[in-house]
Amino acid sequence: MRERELLLKITGVAAGLIAELNTTDLPIRTVEAADLLATTINQLPEDLLQDALDAAHATIVE
Repeated sequence: MRERELLLKITGVAAGLIAELNTTDLPIRTVEAADLLATTINQLPEDLLQDALDAAHATIVE
């Protein structure tokens, strides 16, 4: 159970980081890595992503 909570927290923090990135300020390789991470996170079911954001105490504002 502890491992799941840690993975949720890591995922939530990563999602929050991706949501806040300004890609115009980053090198192309960093943008590509961020895109890969974002694509992977976006494959999560919505309820699992919400659990991850809750675990990290993060919100994504649209």
